Amino acid sequence: MRTAAGRNPEPTACVIDAQGIKTFPNVPAASQGYDAGKKIAGRKRSIVTDTLGLLLAVLVTAAGLSDSAASLPLLRQVAAAQPALHKGWADSAYRTTVIESAAVLGIDVEVVTRDPATRGFTPLPRRWVAERTLGWLMLRRRLVRDYEALPARSEAMIHIAMIDLMSRRLTGESTPTWRGT
Repeated sequence: MRTAAGRNPEPTACVIDAQGIKTFPNVPAASQGYDAGKKIAGRKRSIVTDTLGLLLAVLVTAAGLSDSAASLPLLRQVAAAQPALHKGWADSAYRTTVIESAAVLGIDVEVVTRDPATRGFTPLPRRWVAERTLGWLMLRRRLVRDYEALPARSEAMIHIAMIDLMSRRLTGESTPTWRGT
């Protein structure tokens, strides 16, 4: 995918983000939590993407786990799999602990903040890539809610959705839609 887009096959930069998602009633209570900041009871999907929005790593946890705590194992996984990775962008939830831990791994994480004078919606530089990836995942009906009993199955469903997205891009096939029928 990266070579087809005219990029180096190995990513050198990444974007970190998380999304709270509601769960279906069959999901065990032990794997759920409550995210007080986003006011969501369920699970949290933490992702690391490259600058094209392609998934490098995903971790599904209880929603009560903080963004920074979930990102530490993700950064270790990405640093081991992608040795050329040296730059990262994240939101303000990933302050001190993540920046220090990433520096030990050789990744310079920069916090991208919103300009306080800005009103309404404005995409933030670099961070919009991860937000777009989370939006792509929400196009899959199976990923709108977390229906899986095990977090590992939820991660697998996310990987399957990204494989489908990448294969459609490589073949030039458009995504089937119900609009216009």
